[in-house]
Amino acid sequence: MVEKSHKHVSCEACAVRTNSLFGQFTADEVHDLNHHKSCQFYKKNQTIFVQGSFPRGVFCINHGKVKVYALGDEGKEQIVHIAKAGEVIGFRAMLSGEQYKLSATTLEDSNVCFVSKDDFLNMMDTNVSLRNSLIQELSKELGERAIFITNLAQKTVRERLAYSLMILADIYGEDPINLSREDLANFVGTATETLIRLLKEMKEDGYIDTQTRKIFILKKEELIQLAGGHR
Repeated sequence: MVEKSHKHVSCEACAVRTNSLFGQFTADEVHDLNHHKSCQFYKKNQTIFVQGSFPRGVFCINHGKVKVYALGDEGKEQIVHIAKAGEVIGFRAMLSGEQYKLSATTLEDSNVCFVSKDDFLNMMDTNVSLRNSLIQELSKELGERAIFITNLAQKTVRERLAYSLMILADIYGEDPINLSREDLANFVGTATETLIRLLKEMKEDGYIDTQTRKIFILKKEELIQLAGGHR
């Protein structure tokens, strides 16, 4: 069960709004957005939406991180994206009018704001900046998905792990990468046992350091080369 946040997050005071789809809103538009959104607190490992259900609106992450993933035939997860604070998730299925093709679950305690489908579509009808932001986001996602599919098909598991660690380093910023080994394996697209072995090899080679589940990048440029030389 989702708990109501103990603190209301104002859109006007939101530190990550400028990096979201709502970043170009005017003061009046931000005030209107604040009026129509609600805030909810999700504990770690709580589901935000489920593959196969119909979208009710969009979710903007105020604080925390969320894994977006597909479930295979045998129930194995393939994580396709890890969303951080400032990102809006769930709008693709809503715009298409179809069921969610993916699920979203928190990786840590998170505060998430919700805007209903009707309110969001009304904003799209009247707000040029929101429509432009959506077009840019969808175009960016298309390119990222093409790279993701190419990596799965053409790179070795070791190369995919190196590439994934560089992506995660950008997501986590100054903090160490903090994912369970199972989630990291599902992000890389490999078995957990294989991932653990490769992490041990990378640690022995001096690319990374690990402390329990936390991963510290020690040799960024070398990891980029190991990933195939592309960022």
